[in-house]
Amino acid sequence: MKLNEVFDSYKKNIVPSYSKVPLVFTKGKGSYLWDIRGKKYLDFFPGWGVGNLGHCHPKVMQAVREQVSKLIFIPNNYYHIPQAKLAREVIRCSFPAKVFFCNSGAEANEAAIKFSRKFGCGRYEIVTFENSFHGRTLAALAATGQKKYQEGFAPLPEGFKCVRFNDIEAVKSALVPKTVAIMLELVQGEGGINVAQKDFVRGLRKICDEKKLLLIIDEVQTGIGRTGKFFCYEHYGIIPDIITLAKASGGGLPIGMMVVRREISDILGPGMHASTFGGSPLVTNTALAVFKAIDKDKLLQNASAMSDYLFSRLNRLKDECLLVKEVRGIGLMIGVELNIEGASVVEQCAQKGVLLNCTHGNVLRIMPALGVSKKEIDKAMGVLESVLRGNEK
Repeated sequence: MKLNEVFDSYKKNIVPSYSKVPLVFTKGKGSYLWDIRGKKYLDFFPGWGVGNLGHCHPKVMQAVREQVSKLIFIPNNYYHIPQAKLAREVIRCSFPAKVFFCNSGAEANEAAIKFSRKFGCGRYEIVTFENSFHGRTLAALAATGQKKYQEGFAPLPEGFKCVRFNDIEAVKSALVPKTVAIMLELVQGEGGINVAQKDFVRGLRKICDEKKLLLIIDEVQTGIGRTGKFFCYEHYGIIPDIITLAKASGGGLPIGMMVVRREISDILGPGMHASTFGGSPLVTNTALAVFKAIDKDKLLQNASAMSDYLFSRLNRLKDECLLVKEVRGIGLMIGVELNIEGASVVEQCAQKGVLLNCTHGNVLRIMPALGVSKKEIDKAMGVLESVLRGNEK
């Protein structure tokens, strides 16, 4: 198809539920994408963190090819080896637990919400936080602390109380006898890359222990190495009761996981929850390759080193450019808050061959692949600096 034919087909045939950037990509490799005209782009925001390994990582492609010729799908009332191996690997990298497999972050969060209600035996209310984002399905949307995503979808399911982020007293004030869990992102992605304070998170763990509440950490975007550790909660010195995973876990294929502390994991028995395509042989074998690649390619070490380098470049830019208000984040999940609207900055960077994202109107999101190099950072920063300096004039 030609460029205009693609645009025309989308306009006529696809529900317009996304804000589209007028780019048609046909190929990807590592940190780079190529559009329909052959132009090359440096991707510093690969799919909201789906592309932690970059595009078409060799180990991921090999795993897909190997599995697709053997067994693509089998229903979950049978056993298969890739799912067994992946569950064991997830637990090895996290904490003693059991895994429920599904297809997306919203599904994983729905499973966690449903699990918490079963755990609560009559308690059902979950404390969540302003500027959080937990998904587009109705319960996950009700848990999300941003009104703009909820508008037009009332009535939302009850059972959620939203309070200020990083405010332990607000949490304490929200607790009632029907409270069963506290749910949060440690770095709020859609919320503008707001980072949870360590004392706050440790305080939540203490509250949950004292009140017999579940601490649910949404690691859909922060998980699988994004913050320089396999899971973001490792930065905080706590163990959650539940983590939810998706995005980067499948190397580009759809997967979601709810990881539940082993002592309570059997609360959901047969028939209480399910996902038809959850944990298929194809996607779990591919996810295994993602975990192995992170280890063998030493991507956590690289992400930590490149995070330090990228933060140093961005903080230098902040000191030199009046348009940069703040730089924040953990690892390679970074927000650059501007004193101007960010949409035009993203557009201008794309025109110069660097792909970024903007959230909350003025926060640039920078989330390169974990294997990003200094050369690629220098190239992206060169473009961003030139665009921002051009907007200063």
